[in-house]
Amino acid sequence: MIETKKAQSAIEFIILIGAILFFLGAFLFYLYDRLAEQKEEAVLFFLDDTALMVQSEINLAARSSSGYSRNFTLPGDILGRAYSIEIVESWVYAKTLDEKNALAYPVLNVFGNVFNGTNSIRNFKGEVYLNS
Repeated sequence: MIETKKAQSAIEFIILIGAILFFLGAFLFYLYDRLAEQKEEAVLFFLDDTALMVQSEINLAARSSSGYSRNFTLPGDILGRAYSIEIVESWVYAKTLDEKNALAYPVLNVFGNVFNGTNSIRNFKGEVYLNS
């Protein structure tokens, strides 16, 4: 009778440990999933901020008088992720190279293109030139 109770206690203990490990694993999986989701949101936020910076620099140069010139710097990566940014047919396209995040904003007509790092923008006789 005593051995039966010991065996039953051992089985109950193993079941209890298994349940605790299951719930701990489920909690850690949920936590990891939320952290990954928050990182994606942060990457999209900074990508959006970078594209809006380019859009505002172009708008500022277009509104300025001829002779306006300015340098601005774009980050080399966004939260450790490589990205590309370019101007195509009056749109600023920004995307991460893993293609998980992408967005576009309209801009005025501009000659040249934008790059990661230091960029120069100028207004020459009413036309906006980027890096040219």
